[in-house]
Amino acid sequence: MRRPLKHNNHDLFDYLSDDIVIFILTKFSSTAASPSQFFTIFLICKRLKRLGFHPMVLSKAGPKVFAIKPKNWSDRSHLFLRRCVTDGNVDACYTLGMIRFYCLQNRRSGLSLIAKAATKMHAPALYSLAVIQFNGSGGSKHDKDLRAGVALSARASLLGHLDALRELGHCLQDGYGVKQNISQGRKLLVHANLRELLLILRAVMLASPSPPSSSSTPLTLSGLNDLSVPLLSDYGYNVTVREIHPANWFLREWFESGPGMLNEGLRLCSHMGCGRVETRPHEFRRCSVCSKVNYCSRGCQSLDWKLRHKRECSTPNLWFDDNDGDIAL
Repeated sequence: MRRPLKHNNHDLFDYLSDDIVIFILTKFSSTAASPSQFFTIFLICKRLKRLGFHPMVLSKAGPKVFAIKPKNWSDRSHLFLRRCVTDGNVDACYTLGMIRFYCLQNRRSGLSLIAKAATKMHAPALYSLAVIQFNGSGGSKHDKDLRAGVALSARASLLGHLDALRELGHCLQDGYGVKQNISQGRKLLVHANLRELLLILRAVMLASPSPPSSSSTPLTLSGLNDLSVPLLSDYGYNVTVREIHPANWFLREWFESGPGMLNEGLRLCSHMGCGRVETRPHEFRRCSVCSKVNYCSRGCQSLDWKLRHKRECSTPNLWFDDNDGDIAL
């Protein structure tokens, strides 16, 4: 954003009312591609810096505005997220909740923020609550509430959350937390795969209107250039996994290369797009064949199997709960 032009030694920007400037900044904050892009407006002039912190602007900021790198995490970052939460930003509420619950180990506050976002029908927050209920995260294995996890997954799936839809399908198919209905569970899994395929096809058509060749370059939809969805590989396409929420990126980077350190006996979910970490030993399920990977949910297990693990584990993907020892497909 450039400094406004001057006309007859007068700054035309000064003639715009605050309401108009706030409206423009609101649109800008909702579409900003990164935190740095959003914060550049504060460097232009004092007026933009003042209006950039207007509650309306912060309440409409998009999730990419909160894509803070763990290495840049500070009290000021924390304060900015808290201010956005106070102004009613749902994505900030969810992001800060995930950071507090998993990274800062402030379970009660983090869970409260995630639940607050879920009450406003934020699909990722609903699904995250479902995963917490399935695992009894933050408590013991006796704190699991499978029925609550299924209910939350169902609500998130109605809002279009693919992972929640896939989770619900596995629960119905396996009778996990709900009365078993194999046919209905498989229908939901097929529906989730079809919706994922449609998203991939749409991305392919937008990026490459001409037919692909065998030497075509990979289509990048996110930063995971080394992980591709093989659904269209027979037709020359190599499509990366769909975009990951900034909160999940933060979690993984926090524990892999940031200031966070895993306590002894705790593991990260092996799905690269997840980032969740165990809150107690043996909380997540692991592959019963290779014992090298572990997952916080059936959704993550299913996705990681398609993305990479089926190339590493040559046998059917049996996995079981370390707590109970129950084997499941």
